[in-house]
Amino acid sequence: MQSTEILTAASPSKNSSNTKRIVSLDALRGFDMFWIIGMEGVFHALSKVFNYPLITQLDHVPWKGLHFYDFIFPLFVFIIGVSLVFSLGKTLEKDGQYGATLKVLKRGLILYILGVIYYGGMTQGIDKLRLVGVLQRLAICYTVAGLVFICFKTKGRIISCAFLLLGYWAIMTFVPVPGIGAGNFDEGKNLANYVDREFLPFRKWDGDHDPEGLLSTIPAIAQCILGLFAGLLLKNPILTDRKKVRWLVISGVVGILLGFIWGMQFPIIKKIWTSSYVLVTTGVSAILLAIFYQIIDVWNQRKWATPFIWIGCNAITLYLAMALFEHGKFATRFLWEPSSEWLDHRFTEGFGHLVIELLILTMGLLLARLLYQRKIFLRI
Repeated sequence: MQSTEILTAASPSKNSSNTKRIVSLDALRGFDMFWIIGMEGVFHALSKVFNYPLITQLDHVPWKGLHFYDFIFPLFVFIIGVSLVFSLGKTLEKDGQYGATLKVLKRGLILYILGVIYYGGMTQGIDKLRLVGVLQRLAICYTVAGLVFICFKTKGRIISCAFLLLGYWAIMTFVPVPGIGAGNFDEGKNLANYVDREFLPFRKWDGDHDPEGLLSTIPAIAQCILGLFAGLLLKNPILTDRKKVRWLVISGVVGILLGFIWGMQFPIIKKIWTSSYVLVTTGVSAILLAIFYQIIDVWNQRKWATPFIWIGCNAITLYLAMALFEHGKFATRFLWEPSSEWLDHRFTEGFGHLVIELLILTMGLLLARLLYQRKIFLRI
């Protein structure tokens, strides 16, 4: 099996006539997934052990604003866009537009179905079926951004991205919500939540609306397209590594500044994925990509990133494994409940929980290492 081209990219290096992988992209993806497979839980446990408020940055902001954990999901969306340039670029050369389009539609559909299965499908009845979610949003972003990449050149891609960001802002600002009016961005009173309430069937994550809802997927697609531009920058054989890193950093800073300025009118809100949120998180993502690219691919300092590379090459597999195998329950049984209580009593309150979270993270890393060493990669 070969690695998925949705979340993993192989790309040509500008410095070689041979094809080689941009390892920093795998490492950055793995760094992102590292928090999801267990590091988040470790920090939550540490916060309880030391009674220090690290936990606040590892929870999503209730509504307006940003915490560290609010950057995790958009970084994945951005990386998908970067990866598309390399994976679809090869397909376009080999199979043409028709073959590339079929590939995008097929993979998008499979990833969407995996997302529905991840949330339980219809195992608890059709009322519990969740049509939207993390993997479903990734599938939609991948599909639309992939089609934009296939069908348009630079000008068309820029127009598409701007249209999505500005169009979302316009309808959220000027289209009135019945009984409330226009331009209200509070939870339950904004247009995105209203559309979910009226038109999104079955299970919704937040009662009558969903953080991965219908309208808020529009700017998420734009974020994936912004990732395309970063991928095109990295793939450009004319630019030196120094210029690539410089342009990533400059564009990242500009995105952050524009996002906060826009946020004065269109607040930064993850749960409705506002356009200002897209610009800020894309800016941070671009700067992170520049840092990883400089250290790993330019300076060739890779040992420190080895665990991230293991994870990044099997991101989807590890994400699905978390749901299928319930690592938390396994780790709790492995440690044995009385042992956890003894650790709390012997050291400090919460220490047993910390050990369980460390076991969960260790199991994720061991699985990632095993799959990587056996060259087993999920292909969609």
